[in-house]
This record gives sequence, structure tokens and C-alpha cells, in this order.
Amino acid sequence: MANIALVDDDKNILASVSMLLEQEGYHVRTFSDGASALTALSAAPPDLVILDIKMPRMDGLELLRRLRQSGDLPVILLTSKDEEIDELMGLNAGADDYIRKPFSQRLLLERVKAVLRRSDSHKGPVGPAEAKKEALVRGKLALDPQRHECTWDGKPVRLTVTEFLILQSLAQRPGFVKSRDSLMDAAYDDQVYVDDRTIDSHIKRLRKKFKQVDEEFDAIETLYGVGYRYRET
Repeated sequence: MANIALVDDDKNILASVSMLLEQEGYHVRTFSDGASALTALSAAPPDLVILDIKMPRMDGLELLRRLRQSGDLPVILLTSKDEEIDELMGLNAGADDYIRKPFSQRLLLERVKAVLRRSDSHKGPVGPAEAKKEALVRGKLALDPQRHECTWDGKPVRLTVTEFLILQSLAQRPGFVKSRDSLMDAAYDDQVYVDDRTIDSHIKRLRKKFKQVDEEFDAIETLYGVGYRYRET
């Protein structure tokens, strides 16, 4: 089963959530602050991190930024009910999903399983024929879902699992508009609800990453009130 890291300064959440996940068969490591978590997770990255935003020594957003400097392991943020700004900041920093406190155990398990499934779909060795079949090339963009690799004009662009799935959905049909609902379906399981703001934040993050390798990047177009599309080349 997957290895999950749980980072929260609330001892009750650490105890209850770790017990819940262990009952489902997951291996869980717990940390009560971001600083200690960073050292441990950098040395031995887990399959998924569940991360609280408000913590001492190093808050969740700073920990997320530092984790993103060295890798793209899936991250679910835990946020308080009224922390909408923090949610946006977390998504813009590269979080794959977020859950608002207080949350039900069922919801948490659904989100965990959904993010792990999306991550697992990009793992595992494949034969050359299958890898070639799955690769997607659109002008300067090249996507390899089997290896979770993305390049723009030959330069690597590091994407989270959610960002990769959203971009893949757009690039599969250049020129066709994808609504936010359609992109939600591509990136999330049916039982997991996310709002429009979540998709918008992922699109913003995607554009930022591509502009870091090409300031002229404009391949993702916004059609206000409708959705997004990948520009035809």
C-alpha cells in the first residue's frame, strides 16, 4: 500500500487521521510541524502528503513551496473553513487538492484514493510500443503520460499530476473548448467535487510554469464564461 505523510500541529487530527488511514492499509508517518517534515520527506519522499496550512516553525504553504523545488509528489492541503485566500495560494503553489476542516472521514478517504489513483496512472514501466502510442505531441508541446514527462520546445516542464491531466485533456483536441466541468472530469474522480476556482488556479499555475521556459507561451486560451482551449498550431 501507499506511504502517506500527515503533517498537522493538531494532535487529535494526527491521531484520528493516521488511525483511519492505517485501517485502510496505508503506511502513515506523522509530523507536527513543517520544519521536521521537510527534512524527513526530502530524505524519503512518500506517495502522498496531507498537509495542514497553519503550523508553527514552518507553515504548510512554505513547506509545499520547498517540496515543489525538488519534486512533484502529490499534496492534499487541509484548510480551515474561512481560509479561501490560503486555498488559492496553495493551489497556485502546486497543491493537487484541498479539503476544508472540519471534514468527514469518508470525504478524506475519497480524496486520498482519487489523488493516489491519478498518481499511480503515471507510474510503472511500459514497453516501447505502448509508450509511443500514449505519447502526445502538439507543436512545441510533448506529453508522455506513462513517464509523467512534459517538455516545451525540448525543455522539461515539471507538472503535478493534476496539472498534467488538465493539460493533457486540453491538448488532446486543439481548438476545441473544454468547460471547467469537463476539465474537472478529466482531472478528478466523479465522486470528488471541486469548484471552478480550483480549475482556474491550476490553469494559472500551468501558464506560469510554461512562461518560465518560454515567455511567449500563449497556447492555453481562456474563453470567458465558457472555459479553456489549447490553441491550434
